[in-house]
Amino acid sequence: MAFISRARRIFTGPFPPCSYLASIRLSSTLTSPKLFISGLSRETTDEQFQEAFYPFGRIVEAKVVRDRATGRSKGFGFVTYTSIEEAEKAREEMNAKFLHGWVIFVDPAKPREYRPPPQRPESGPSETGFRTNKTVGWCGYNST
Repeated sequence: MAFISRARRIFTGPFPPCSYLASIRLSSTLTSPKLFISGLSRETTDEQFQEAFYPFGRIVEAKVVRDRATGRSKGFGFVTYTSIEEAEKAREEMNAKFLHGWVIFVDPAKPREYRPPPQRPESGPSETGFRTNKTVGWCGYNST
C-alpha cells in the first residue's frame, strides 16, 4: 500500500507535470518586446495574426513569415509590442492556445545572428585550360 501512495505522489506531485513544464517555459523573463510565435496555420494572414494579438497592447509590427518562392506561410511569425509588459501579457495569455485550429506557442524572439556572406572561390583557368563554372560544370576552352 505504501508503494502505491509513493508512486501516486511521484506522478501527481504537488503540481501536474503539464503545468510544471508550462511554468518552466514561462519562467524566463523577456528582454525585448518582440515575440516569436510558432505553430501557425498555413492559411493565417498578417491581418488575422495582428487581430489575434491586438487585445494585449499596442502592436508595432505583426508579420507572418512567408516563403519567398511560393508565398506560403512558413508556420511562424513575429509580433513586436511597444513595451515589454505588453509582450509579457500576450505571451502569458496566448501561449499554448488555439489560433485558426492550430496550437500556437509564444516565446521570446532571439536576436538575429550575424552570418558572414558566403566565400566564393575565384574562378580561373585550371591546369587543363578549362574554366569551371559551378552551375554548368565547364564553360569552354581557355586558349591562354
